[in-house]
Amino acid sequence: MRSLLRFLVRNFAFLLFLLLEVVSLVMVFNYNSFQRSRFLNSANFISASFYNTTSSVFQYFELARVNEELANENAYLRSMLDGGTLEEISSHDSIVITHELPDSRFVFRAARIINNSANKQQNYITLDKGLDHGIQADQGILAPEGVVGVVTSVSKSYASGLSLLNPRWSISAKLKNSGYYGSLRWNGQNYRQADLQEIPIHVNLATGDTVVTSGYSSIFPEGLLIGTILSFDKPQGENYYNIKVKLAVDFKSIRYVHVIENVKKEELKALENKVINGAGNY
Repeated sequence: MRSLLRFLVRNFAFLLFLLLEVVSLVMVFNYNSFQRSRFLNSANFISASFYNTTSSVFQYFELARVNEELANENAYLRSMLDGGTLEEISSHDSIVITHELPDSRFVFRAARIINNSANKQQNYITLDKGLDHGIQADQGILAPEGVVGVVTSVSKSYASGLSLLNPRWSISAKLKNSGYYGSLRWNGQNYRQADLQEIPIHVNLATGDTVVTSGYSSIFPEGLLIGTILSFDKPQGENYYNIKVKLAVDFKSIRYVHVIENVKKEELKALENKVINGAGNY
């Protein structure tokens, strides 16, 4: 306390000068609109410059991740040209370039995820494309890393659907090595894991084996990545494995996807229904 008093006495003149300066500045800004406006404009300019610089810094560090996404996306698109139809749409949706190969059944349309959840018991995805962009119900949703979900509802400009993280939906999946297929469904727990069911216990399995789409549905082409085997066991007295699959897609970070249209889906359904309805006549 004595040191503080000694400091105040020694610097009394300087501290009094600072106090009077502050009082005079306050009076100038309060009673002179011109000086006040100049001061506020300067303060706004400084704060705006600060926010702009901060934003630029964050954008700079974001570029690495964005560039990686674009690189993965370009690699994915090039691979799709080997086995499907790719519909490229410009940023203004004014130019459409379609690459078609003989006997191609699938069209891939780009979309952006505008709403997504991964921590609920039933998770959904909303896309920024709809009927006007060729999106319809029962079309698959695919990220560069792997399968995401399926479209269930569509409006003029938007689409929503079930993600793999929804127990209401299962996907026909197979082991890439052996070709044995089953049904993959999320168990409502870990957002990076799902259960592969109906794989017979006589099949040889190994941790890390790749799980892909079987092609036994009209929604997804065959061979799209779903994930890899994380663990498995043989339940006592059961004929099928318990298999945990690590999903290839991180549902908390996906932003861009492709929606898959099977252009021959209706023809296939009509044929299958004809066989089913006429089965009793043979």
